[in-house]
Amino acid sequence: MAQITVTVNNKHYPLACADGEEERLTKLAAYVDGKTKDLGTKLGHVSEARLILMAAVLIADELHDSIEQKGGAGILDTLSEGDLAGVLNEVAGEVEAIAEKLVSA
Repeated sequence: MAQITVTVNNKHYPLACADGEEERLTKLAAYVDGKTKDLGTKLGHVSEARLILMAAVLIADELHDSIEQKGGAGILDTLSEGDLAGVLNEVAGEVEAIAEKLVSA
């Protein structure tokens, strides 16, 4: 298991990933970072938790559109069961962290 650090919204986060997936995860995190920067510019000052949640919803919308355009599972077909489980675990951890921040806000 590899360990990398990514930056989203000017904060550093350590993430675990399968060996050899470091570059892919770094690119995905950079995409999320880009979404948060775009939203921050458009929306002005919003809480970090809300900003990341909004970025996640926008990315989920893009994924949904991609799946619909491919007439089926689309992008999900390219992920192995292990990859999908890893992604779901990472997302679950992020959602839990966002939920904790929202409760504290």
